[in-house]
Amino acid sequence: MIKVVHYINQFFSGIGGEEKADIKPEVREGVVGPGMALKAALGADMEIVATVICGDSYFNENIEEATAEIITMISKYSPDLFIAGPAFNAGRYGVACGSICKAVKEELNIPVLTAMYIENPGADMFKKDLHIVETANAATGMRKAIPAMANLAKKLAHNQEIGSPVEEGYISRGIRKNVFKSERGSKRAVNMLVAKLKGESFETEYPMPVFDRVAPNPPILDLTKAKIALVTSGGIVPKHNPDRIESSSASKYGKYDIEGVYDLTEETYETAHGGHDPVYANLDADRVLPVDVLRDLEKEGVIGKLHRYFYSTVGNGTSVASSKAFAHKFTQELLADGVDAVILTST
Repeated sequence: MIKVVHYINQFFSGIGGEEKADIKPEVREGVVGPGMALKAALGADMEIVATVICGDSYFNENIEEATAEIITMISKYSPDLFIAGPAFNAGRYGVACGSICKAVKEELNIPVLTAMYIENPGADMFKKDLHIVETANAATGMRKAIPAMANLAKKLAHNQEIGSPVEEGYISRGIRKNVFKSERGSKRAVNMLVAKLKGESFETEYPMPVFDRVAPNPPILDLTKAKIALVTSGGIVPKHNPDRIESSSASKYGKYDIEGVYDLTEETYETAHGGHDPVYANLDADRVLPVDVLRDLEKEGVIGKLHRYFYSTVGNGTSVASSKAFAHKFTQELLADGVDAVILTST
């Protein structure tokens, strides 16, 4: 019997949603939540002996401590395989699944597997280290995700040869292998070119990365009359983070009034960002969001006016899809407020 330990978050365990995202790691015997479907798909020779549960916020805000505690929980069962998720497009959950899988693989030396949407930040962070089954972007894709996870899990558990990403359904890891083909490379290349010229379908043997191309706006001709706004992915927020923006894989952004504010002091502002040492940002948040410098430029007449609101979120682990959604929403407000240009700062 192959022993499996499964990892899920507070939502899929039935404990609760965002209001319970701060729960500490706990372990339960047997299957919980999606583990029921996973158990059925794995077959009679594989058993989920335990399920580890942890809140997404707690894990991402206490990565080292949470990882160590969860590894201890897992190791007590001496599993042959570890499975996390599926996380779909839940960013913090995806990062947690990837982090735990990598730690288990390195420290317990057993096969690991997780699953998530391709735009989940955890996918980009861990696809080179792990097999990550590609899923839909929401839990509505559970019925397709579970069989794909089970099929790959069986191969990993039995140390069978793993096929290509297309064959097995996992996200490409960027690993290239030499294989023998019936036709030489030059002929295959010409065949692909002919198919492309004819508008026929073909599959490249070397897929290229796709990058967004953003055309720059025309320059501002007269800065002395321009209204400038500040936006940051550096997580600068009023003291005590009133909107509770997550330190990683942010699900929200904040809008803050700086009318009459000339300096972001240690007593009034801080960073919510968890991806760097926050000491210097907390001592002087102007290092990330230069309100003091913009006020000087405003006073000197270099710019027309600093917009009274700044927008802030955390870039650490936040998905591209979430970032685009945030920007689409608040740029409408900036345009309505007559803002001419935005200075976007990071960490």
